[in-house]
Amino acid sequence: MTLIVRPGYGGAAVSDPDAQTYLQAVEVADNQALEQGVQQAVNQFVIGCKADGIWTAIKASCILAGARTRLGALTPLVGAAPTPFNFIDANYDRKTGLIGDGTSKYLNSNRSNSTDPQNNNHNACWVSTPGTGVLMASSASLTGQNYMDITTAPATRLSSRSVAFNSSASGTAVAGLYGHSRSSSAQASYRCPQGSGLDTYSSQATDTRNVFLYTRTDNGISFSGWSLARLAFYSIGESLNLALLDARVSALITAFGVAIP
Repeated sequence: MTLIVRPGYGGAAVSDPDAQTYLQAVEVADNQALEQGVQQAVNQFVIGCKADGIWTAIKASCILAGARTRLGALTPLVGAAPTPFNFIDANYDRKTGLIGDGTSKYLNSNRSNSTDPQNNNHNACWVSTPGTGVLMASSASLTGQNYMDITTAPATRLSSRSVAFNSSASGTAVAGLYGHSRSSSAQASYRCPQGSGLDTYSSQATDTRNVFLYTRTDNGISFSGWSLARLAFYSIGESLNLALLDARVSALITAFGVAIP
């Protein structure tokens, strides 16, 4: 397959080498070039994350929007590519991302929850269209899990390296960043549009299952908690400032909305 490179690589449009590598891989998957506005949005996102000091904490990530095709959207920004199950092209929107169906569609991030240290970890995703069910989870009920879901209460529950749903923000879910981050054994921060804060609870020995999106599992074979949400970004890795990540992803999604016809 021919590598497609738009004018501007290494220049005004794309100056960051990590952004350039990612965009070239997306264009290969898409088999066509991206708009310069999309290129510039990704470039500014990567540059901004590096300036904020959060880039190196991102170990596995996909921008599930921006690309011209669903396959392009599954190109990893950082780390391993996710394995998709049961998604079709109609599930993908360039501006808002990939939507679950509440019954069978999910991503395996192919990153174990235990790869990052027990007390140095984050999970985050950008929800374009909220829907009940699991957003990200390493398991359903084992100790040391990472877990985020939207309930019918309504509420958003977030758990960092513990069996309990330690963070719970009440209120109807809306679009935005949902995430948790742990940098100590005693506390974990959380962030979602309904609220953010710091929870005081001890971490537990880390669950070793992979992190999944749109569902949860205890054994890697059977799944439950299927999500109806549409996601445009996810990130897994070491502890980081969720407010800074929120601002960068928000700007990225906004820029896609302007650049994409």
